Amino acid sequence: MAFSLQIENEFVQNSERVKSVDLHPTEPWILVGLNSGTISIWNYQTKTEEKSFKISESPVRSAKFIARENWIVAATDDQFIRVYDYQNTEKVTEFEAHKDYIRSLVIHPTLPYVISASDDQVLKVWDWTNGWSSIQNFEGHSHYVMQVALNPNDESSFATASLDGTLKIWNLNSSTSNLTLEGHLKGVNCVEYFTSNDKLYLLSGGDDYNVKVWDYHTKNVIQTLEGHKNNVTAVCAYPEFPILITASEDNTVKIWDSVTYRLQTTLNFGLERVWSIGYKKGSHQLAFGCDKGFIMVKIDCSSQNLRAAKQD
Repeated sequence: MAFSLQIENEFVQNSERVKSVDLHPTEPWILVGLNSGTISIWNYQTKTEEKSFKISESPVRSAKFIARENWIVAATDDQFIRVYDYQNTEKVTEFEAHKDYIRSLVIHPTLPYVISASDDQVLKVWDWTNGWSSIQNFEGHSHYVMQVALNPNDESSFATASLDGTLKIWNLNSSTSNLTLEGHLKGVNCVEYFTSNDKLYLLSGGDDYNVKVWDYHTKNVIQTLEGHKNNVTAVCAYPEFPILITASEDNTVKIWDSVTYRLQTTLNFGLERVWSIGYKKGSHQLAFGCDKGFIMVKIDCSSQNLRAAKQD
């Protein structure tokens, strides 16, 4: 499988570091969380900023659409979670959620839950139909919890990545983890599930500069993807195409074949360190948040070309 990259339709917007990107499931919108404490919605078809919210003086590390409620939920270094209605730009609620920086938010696909992960080593589940109350805490990591990923085959199960060097598997109904996975030599920054040939896998990236592929059923590392020259910050298993995408503080994005695990191409967008990856199912589109902006990439499956529309 061969890939080539073409850059088209450059669009420049000066901004602070982009720590978080998320694509709306139906609208042509990208949500960016900025180091300046601002969240913005950009229309990637018209290349204009539609809405902007200054929500904090602290960096926004995670911001997500909750499309079924017309909301944005965002977490900041001041330990707060804030929710906004993106139609009328009104604040829905805000509350102090953790005792340290909040690194990651995930939205449950069917239940009215948001799961948060923090430097206080605790994960929490928030129920927005119950006044955004915390209905479950999860403890067991011994360092910062960097990311949460939901199991696509089991809505009650999720995985976490931590700077204690481990991954843990959890169930929504239990405050303690079911399993701890060890394999990285340093802290783990990111984790995601993916399916290949009807088998479930985990993908993780760490401060050892490596990406590891885990067989979910045997819980063993089956492949180590080597090549990044600095910490791996984000991983993504693209759902519409048999590729794995990894991002790093070495300023690059690498694309790997998810069947052979061979490196296909290395991309450097000139935006310095890459912090986050977002994708939109069915759209062949990816977004990357970087030190100097964000970039949208469209994957042309028919010709097996990568096309990019650059947005700083």
